[in-house]
Amino acid sequence: MKVLKIATLLLAAALALGPGHAFGQQQEEKDHVAVLEIGAAGEWGPGENKTSFGPSVAVEVTPIEHWLEIEAGLTPLMSKGGTEWEADLVFKKPFQLSKNAEFMVGVGPQWSSTNSFGATAVLDFMFWTSPNYGWFVEPSYSYGFSHGHENNLAVNVGLLIALLSH
Repeated sequence: MKVLKIATLLLAAALALGPGHAFGQQQEEKDHVAVLEIGAAGEWGPGENKTSFGPSVAVEVTPIEHWLEIEAGLTPLMSKGGTEWEADLVFKKPFQLSKNAEFMVGVGPQWSSTNSFGATAVLDFMFWTSPNYGWFVEPSYSYGFSHGHENNLAVNVGLLIALLSH
């Protein structure tokens, strides 16, 4: 719960700073309006000492350039106990680190196939190796609102494919 509070405070501070102020740079290359993320995820539930792994897919759109990116993702996580599907909708504040690197802080709701609703906080690092392709690393923390208040640490890594640019 403490990590979720810290992530929420970081997001609030990021939004207050405004575009470009955090790292002193503006994006000079083409802006990606929609990005496909294809990767692999690993999750660890510290309370249960349970690990699970699976593929992940997400689409990220930019409704307000330099201010807001919204990511909708789906991940089937497989463990010894079976497969659990997770879906999330994360609202992120982007920061341009360089013309090829971007950092985002985000929070949003999360749903699990075990009929569990919760919240997730993410840190998203994107590295563009060409104008339309790149890779990402996204560590996250999630907290369940239902019985047991399950919390998990996760990391998602994979490829970025620009769908729309301007």
